[in-house]
Amino acid sequence: MKHLLSIEQISREEIDGVLRRTAEFKTNRGRISSRPLAGQTWALLFSKPSTRTRVSFEVGIRELGGESIYMNAADAQLGRGELIKDTARVLARMIHGAIIRTYAQRDIEEFAEFSGVPTVNALTDDEHPCQILGDIFTIQEKLGTIGEKVVTFVGDGAANTAQSWLFAAGKLDFELRIASPKRYKPSPELLKRAGGRVMCTEDLQEAARGADVLYTDIWVSMGREGEEARRGAELAPYWINESLVKLAKPGALVMHCLPAHRGQEIDEKTLEANAQTIFDQAENRLHVQKAILAELAKAE
Repeated sequence: MKHLLSIEQISREEIDGVLRRTAEFKTNRGRISSRPLAGQTWALLFSKPSTRTRVSFEVGIRELGGESIYMNAADAQLGRGELIKDTARVLARMIHGAIIRTYAQRDIEEFAEFSGVPTVNALTDDEHPCQILGDIFTIQEKLGTIGEKVVTFVGDGAANTAQSWLFAAGKLDFELRIASPKRYKPSPELLKRAGGRVMCTEDLQEAARGADVLYTDIWVSMGREGEEARRGAELAPYWINESLVKLAKPGALVMHCLPAHRGQEIDEKTLEANAQTIFDQAENRLHVQKAILAELAKAE
């Protein structure tokens, strides 16, 4: 694995390798271990700010023996001013890898192409692969293998997290149900590309019935703040609450990739009742990202 740009672009074997190493890193955290990033400096280029993503990557790089440089939108100028391919070719002479959180998927792909250094997608408008790999690890940690499980995504089915779930379903043999209003469903072209067992429905109760996992995300992503009122009205029926959880399997996981807006995509009581899972899910971003970085360093 040279880069992690998309769940779509990595193999089942590469996913399994990352998940195995994630378990090792989580079990052995704080003990003396290998430092595959020793002597390396990685750049975090963030056009979109973040709490969990930035902290988990910076801590992970440090724990693997490396150093990090953080550059925000004004510093990095991704997609503005200097061409991305020129920025990539300059930074490649100074850094050992890049972790990029931005808007356009094409920007990350172009950076990887022209820099040649290992590049990680820390979120774009199209995909959020690190989040979904961490989520899959969390599910397997608590329920066993994800194969043959039913994951129900509630909310904006065309969002980046939902799209990454689509590609994961096509590779890992679980059933994905997407419950969303019609205009928030993934496109037919995307569904065809992803393959797998995917059901898209406007019937939230049908999607939740018998599910092993109920999963949701915020309704308004960065860059879409002007759509907040419309999205709030259209997505209002598509949220996770106590009555929905009762339709899922006994012991089903309730997951949220955070930040959570209580009273919108999930209610307060349901979030707090499932806080252990949700915050384990957040913690596992650290462990899975360490595994990703170690796999990329190994491939160098």
